[in-house]
Amino acid sequence: MLAAQTHCLIAILALVALVNSSLASSVPYVDELAIISTSTSSVAAAAALTSPASLFSALSALNATVGGRVKRAIPFEASCFPIVEGKTVPVDVAACTAIQSNYSDPFSRGSHSGAYMMPQWETCQSSPTTEGCLLDSSDPANPLAIQGVNCQLGNVPQYYIEVKSYTDVQAALTFSKLTGVRLSVKNKGHDYKGRSSGKGTLSLWMTNLRSLSHSSSFRPEGCSGKIYDAITTGAGVFTQDVYEYADSVNRTVVAGYHQTVGFSGGYFLGGGFSNLSPVYGLAADRVVQVKVVTPDGIYRTANECQNEDLFFALRGGGGSAFGVVIESTHRVEPLFPIQAAIISFTPSASTDLAAWYSLMVDNSYKWANEGWGGHIEGPSLIHTTPLLSHKEAKASMQPAVDFATAHNGTVTIEELPSYLAFFTKYVISVEARELTDLRRSPLGWSTRSARDSSPAIFFSDAEGRSQLSALINDTLSSAALYLMAGTPWLYNETAGATAVTPAWRDAIWHLGIVPQVFQYNDTLAERGARYKALSGHIQKFRDLTPGSGAYFNEGDVYEPDHETSYWGDNYPKLLTVKRKYDPHGLLDCWQCVGWQGESDDLYQCYVKL
Repeated sequence: MLAAQTHCLIAILALVALVNSSLASSVPYVDELAIISTSTSSVAAAAALTSPASLFSALSALNATVGGRVKRAIPFEASCFPIVEGKTVPVDVAACTAIQSNYSDPFSRGSHSGAYMMPQWETCQSSPTTEGCLLDSSDPANPLAIQGVNCQLGNVPQYYIEVKSYTDVQAALTFSKLTGVRLSVKNKGHDYKGRSSGKGTLSLWMTNLRSLSHSSSFRPEGCSGKIYDAITTGAGVFTQDVYEYADSVNRTVVAGYHQTVGFSGGYFLGGGFSNLSPVYGLAADRVVQVKVVTPDGIYRTANECQNEDLFFALRGGGGSAFGVVIESTHRVEPLFPIQAAIISFTPSASTDLAAWYSLMVDNSYKWANEGWGGHIEGPSLIHTTPLLSHKEAKASMQPAVDFATAHNGTVTIEELPSYLAFFTKYVISVEARELTDLRRSPLGWSTRSARDSSPAIFFSDAEGRSQLSALINDTLSSAALYLMAGTPWLYNETAGATAVTPAWRDAIWHLGIVPQVFQYNDTLAERGARYKALSGHIQKFRDLTPGSGAYFNEGDVYEPDHETSYWGDNYPKLLTVKRKYDPHGLLDCWQCVGWQGESDDLYQCYVKL
């Protein structure tokens, strides 16, 4: 394997040396080096290639090395616009109609290199103008979003590689080191903090790595002891696919709550919570091996027996700071029945919602100890537990049932044969219905959430419950709340095994505030005001629960003291690991371990608050 790695690196080095070769003509879609011009300071600092001709040849050489899979990005919505990057172009009516019809469809967005689930990350939000290519999310056919608007890439990487092998990543890292061109890593585009986009970067698009396999006796490489019942997945596997695959081999896997989340990428790198996490832990807790290309270009295997420090960092250390994941292996559980509670009502009085949330606060400690995990959003609850019988589940949820019934609500408490059965009936089907109502769809809208964990004392103690309920009641007048009971409350973790903040082990809720919708025509001032309002709401919960931590994958974009919030006492160790495997800071991402700060060119499109 080492020989293959060396051959790859030697090949790209040799090709890059052909600065003015005729190779450039073999890449017809590479007609300029705008990717370089937007990263001037990075390029100026590079030790090697600096001239446009040299950089152009280097990009062409990279394209040849990866088999012609360096491609130039096109804005997701470009077919609808008569002006693209300042040039008049014909409108592709048929393609535009298809995009407008599927603007909120996660599979459509996930299949396009330049589309993100939160579309504001497609734009350069720091620009005084609307530097992007957005449609009106509430009405994609609205001509005001199109007419006279210059459709631009904004914050979307101008070039990307459709990664098919770890050797593609090695070649890209060498290209970056030689030219100074920065890299970004994208899977499905679910990153709520914009870390998978980046103006002026070369994007590594991991979506096509979709291998799946199962072993009931998986032994991590280099280990002579433990064996695991485990599933191995490529970095680009969809959550829905891994659920279905696990079910097909009579297993249960801990995975995300949306079918298009990339299971083996940013999800577990940031921790990865689930309805099943209260009993079976976070996704990061269940990883037994990771194969990753580290910034030094080496394809490494990390597990409990080799590269143990890297293994620790990859399980909850967040983002692409430590390398680019190619595949990961996760412990699974046997197939088991699941109890599901789906309860909702329509508030009729101004006090109904506050009373409902107080009821949630009063009961969530008990529910956590019974293995319930799930979501509470407005006047609705959807929870599951693998620990109770159907009779016990009904008795457990009786307070919520009584409240909803008294408010003309609807109640379903049922036993389903597997978690996949629940996911199919109550997650996929709901998401499908929401796509028919763009105002309800969580994707294709430029929404942002900020989330904070709520320690157990605010549920087990009467004074704590009173304080939390009072703050929730105060918040409801100006913001919507989204609560996730997905912390590893009952899971018996080996202390210090993962990089996730220890605060998560003593939390009952992961609390989110979702008050902001970014519009296609927002001004710079309006964008900044939305982020400030969001941070202001979540700050009240930080003040109530100091040191409670936050979830890396969905925290406040401008999370204060993010090192402590995301990793707690683990941060110094993570920073040591970062400096060991990436001493030159080749990989960087917003508020990741060892990041170079918001003044770095990589973050030129973030609003400066």
